[in-house]
Amino acid sequence: MAIQQAYTARNGGHSELAVSVQSQDGFMLGTFDAMASPCEILIETADKQLARHITQLACNEAKRIEYKYSRYRTDSVISAINSSHGKPVAIDEETFRLLSFANTCFQLSEGMFDITSGVLGKVWHFDGSDRLPSQSDIDALLMFIGWQQVELTAGSVALPAGVQLDVGGIGKEYAVDRVATLLLEQAPEVSVVVNFGGDIQVTRRRMNDEPWYIGIENPLKDEQGETLVKIFQGGLATSGDARRYLLHEGKRYSHILNPKTGYPIEEPPRSVTVAADSCTQAGLLATLAMLQGKGAEDFLASQGLTYWVYR
Repeated sequence: MAIQQAYTARNGGHSELAVSVQSQDGFMLGTFDAMASPCEILIETADKQLARHITQLACNEAKRIEYKYSRYRTDSVISAINSSHGKPVAIDEETFRLLSFANTCFQLSEGMFDITSGVLGKVWHFDGSDRLPSQSDIDALLMFIGWQQVELTAGSVALPAGVQLDVGGIGKEYAVDRVATLLLEQAPEVSVVVNFGGDIQVTRRRMNDEPWYIGIENPLKDEQGETLVKIFQGGLATSGDARRYLLHEGKRYSHILNPKTGYPIEEPPRSVTVAADSCTQAGLLATLAMLQGKGAEDFLASQGLTYWVYR
């Protein structure tokens, strides 16, 4: 049986403002926009009505999570926490699980993966320019960084005044996994590829047991082409600086910041892609690898992972 043409996981470009469904290479492709990313749902079916239903479910769940956890929305849970002025804020079970995962990230990375470090975005603007912040501007923010200052219980969270949370580093992967779980519950016989801006989860193996083919974007396009990956089930996530970086006096500064110094990680790969059981797990491991700088490959090899690194 002929294998479908490679389905490319796009990390950028334009996306539709509303849900749409169309046939692509014998499958159905649903698209919508969420979390500042093009979101794509590739569905192993020729039934357009089923594909539209699946895509709408995915869109609704992605938007629910975005509205709940975006720090850019004044009505979100994260905004309520960030504007609490040191007072405890009641949280539900889902928020507790998400923040508990953030704590796990912090512990596993020895403080390098810290969701309070988003405050550094006030002075670092990775727009491809050569503008670096001053040391005094960075120093003024370091006192507000440190997950260890956060008081988290099953029913509440409290931040010191000035400390803010940004779950952007884990939120998209969490949304991918939540959508994939929902779609597997609602359409258990259908294999679906959930792709939010290059963060991917495949819900189940295809009926004919052939793999899905995913194209990983290569930041070194002038040197080599796109990498084609076979995936039967599970997650795939990429961390890198293909679009977010600075160039100053010939040095490239990655957007992956060290929360302890306030400066970009030294000598990180241009990108790291990791395959794992879930998109959330893959995303964590890809980011942990980036935080290792020049030691990224050694870290990934020690974890016994399937991975792709570009420098």
